[in-house]
Amino acid sequence: MSTTATEIRLASRPHGAPTLDNFDIVDVEVPRPGEGQALVRNLEISVDPYMRGRMSSAKSYVPPYEVGKVMLGGAVGEVVESNTDALRPGDLVLHGFGWRSHAVVTPEQATKINAGAAPREAYLGVLGMTGLTAYAGLMEIAQFRPDDTVFVSGAAGAVGSVVGQLAKLKGANRVVGSAGSAEKVRHLIDDLGFDAAFNYKDGPVAEQLAQAAPEGIDVYFDNVGGEHLEAAIASANVHARFAVCGMISIYNLTEPPAAPRNLGQIIGKRLAIRGFLVSDHYDLQAKFLDEVAPLVRSGELKYEETIVEGLRNAPQAFLDLLAGANTGKMLVRV
Repeated sequence: MSTTATEIRLASRPHGAPTLDNFDIVDVEVPRPGEGQALVRNLEISVDPYMRGRMSSAKSYVPPYEVGKVMLGGAVGEVVESNTDALRPGDLVLHGFGWRSHAVVTPEQATKINAGAAPREAYLGVLGMTGLTAYAGLMEIAQFRPDDTVFVSGAAGAVGSVVGQLAKLKGANRVVGSAGSAEKVRHLIDDLGFDAAFNYKDGPVAEQLAQAAPEGIDVYFDNVGGEHLEAAIASANVHARFAVCGMISIYNLTEPPAAPRNLGQIIGKRLAIRGFLVSDHYDLQAKFLDEVAPLVRSGELKYEETIVEGLRNAPQAFLDLLAGANTGKMLVRV
């Protein structure tokens, strides 16, 4: 086993869009597990939009990353050394100590995965946090009903792509997605079965959404915020339900954005707009896996991954993610 490990640390807090200068790549000795611990060699790590918020010092729903310390995130790895009977060498586990080549974990911090049921990478995406986010937001927060017309922003991303497909599989009347390129729009319609999709860069979102959903929308799953949220309010039918998952369009702004200019419509349309965090919905995990894992295995629910090779390329992969360069889940193969 190699005696050298690699860590990605937060070098400084970004102002506006992050740059490579905000990261340090450091080689250290491989850590040794203590009593009741195991050493995991990471195989893939996840990079996710929420990590941008943790790079800032602002108070949020999760503690900020510490300057000079290793960043955290989801990872799948193999146990290579263990001082606990609960984790044995060769076990594949999911844990939260990504952004490094090796991690020391306790049994409570790691979940064994069955790579025979699905590829191990899927547990960082479609069968992991992003998949559960899509399921909880659509079913629990937006209270999806068959025959709903559903609009998903950021629909080619890891969460949005699952939301749209689940809605179709569960009987949506119409599913509309927005994305940032012609190729992603084609992917949504031809590969994932969306009824309509548009490139938000081609013109005003409100106009394109009204054309794609002429009878209005009943559910909006928001990954983008900003102009998309304003457009969704404009197209919303009475009693529409909004699940607000993320607002990637504003993450790098240095000044607060203006609110949607049509907020007054919330009253007359009696809209239900609710933000949510997946961490509040882990009670749904068993039900989610029971429903979604068979759809993944059968190929009815498709998923894409953008895999970047090499841990040292993780900072660039993260910057590319924020710029929308990924299709589906962005992963780094260590």
